[in-house]
Amino acid sequence: MKAPYYRPVGKEIEVFEKAFENNLPILLKGPTGTGKSRFVEYMAHQLDKKMLTVACHEETSSTDLIGRYIIKGTETVWLDGPLTVAVRNGYILYLDEIAEARPDVIVAIHPLTDHRRMLYIDKLGETVKAHKDFMLVASFNPGYQKGFKELKPSTRQRFVALSFNFPEEQIEKEILVNETGIDKDIAKKLVSIASKIRNLNELGLTETVSTRLLVDAAKLIHSGLPKRVAVHTAVVEPLSDEPEIVEAMKDLSNLLI
Repeated sequence: MKAPYYRPVGKEIEVFEKAFENNLPILLKGPTGTGKSRFVEYMAHQLDKKMLTVACHEETSSTDLIGRYIIKGTETVWLDGPLTVAVRNGYILYLDEIAEARPDVIVAIHPLTDHRRMLYIDKLGETVKAHKDFMLVASFNPGYQKGFKELKPSTRQRFVALSFNFPEEQIEKEILVNETGIDKDIAKKLVSIASKIRNLNELGLTETVSTRLLVDAAKLIHSGLPKRVAVHTAVVEPLSDEPEIVEAMKDLSNLLI
């Protein structure tokens, strides 16, 4: 199987490898669309380990992760959740946007993030010792999830942490070219648009232009969509529903592409 494309920007690959070697969980911090999920996929491939992903949201509970009883025919049987499956089999479990999940999820993973490496399954009265290759990886967006969705220090300090941000312009251009096959000149223009919008703090955007949005725009252009239409639909429109802000970003991007 071909490895997912990932362009390192620092020592993150070495940190992940050593964390895996030492049974340490990792927390990936950074804005949406800066490569956190792709990085975990890449590292799972590099380490030749199966990876399970849970996209956390406000209804994600410990039961969703650990497992539940289900009705099967005339019987009630236990079904392991993704966390239990990963713990038993030595998989990498990726909890995407962990701060969105309910507090009982944090309680459930705490014994897995210290020297115990244990999972307590109350409903079965069972304690599972984590497989030697089990690794817990979580991500969250500290800029977006302020206040009630912030991770507590007692949780954050259980993880080795890596910060992700928007790549330098040259690296971001390289990512676009490798991901989509787009012409280098167009990649340069797309990155320039992103840089301009990211620096316009007065727009008051909750999220700004991610590398992921640029990749989407590049794919549309590469497949034949006019450049301005691609940027408008893949970059500008996803960022805001306010007509004035959309128009301002559209005018800016039209000047650069």
